Amino acid sequence: MLIKKFIINSIFLIKNLYGLIFLTKEKKISKILLEKHIKLSIAESCTGGLVSSRLTDVSGSSAYIFQNLVTYANEAKESLLRVNPETIKKYGAVSPETAKEMAEGLLNNYNCNLAAAITGIAGPTGGSREKPAGLIYMAAANKNKCEILMFQAPSLLDRRIMKYEFSNKLLDFLYEFMLRNY
Repeated sequence: MLIKKFIINSIFLIKNLYGLIFLTKEKKISKILLEKHIKLSIAESCTGGLVSSRLTDVSGSSAYIFQNLVTYANEAKESLLRVNPETIKKYGAVSPETAKEMAEGLLNNYNCNLAAAITGIAGPTGGSREKPAGLIYMAAANKNKCEILMFQAPSLLDRRIMKYEFSNKLLDFLYEFMLRNY
């Protein structure tokens, strides 16, 4: 099991090395945000600010990053993003409903015109049969549309690598959302 975990994590690192060094995803997103004069806000839970960090690795990102929040605790999701406590109680913090309300909370409570949110279980603890480690829900929204995506990463990824994979998926999702809607 330890060897399998080492191999899976090593493959992931090698696969992502180029993008990590050259910020390929971040620069593609930056280009669209700048060209279209879009103000972006991000709400992160399971990534703990990693998406925000990656987006601000691009020089000049203050021109399009507006308000990014790490809302790790349910109370933060409720107070800062106005996620309905009943949504969390009924569906859980890791759910498409919560991800949607997180993104919509950014749009409704902060001065942005594009929002993205992510919530999930980075593991290795905290998962269940219904919601295993590696599960995330993401939302991307503007004033006209909100899209939600679920992703399940391999549960054998180390926590830091899991978070990086989650951030990759949200950046890919955000980029595709912008291509479809701007």
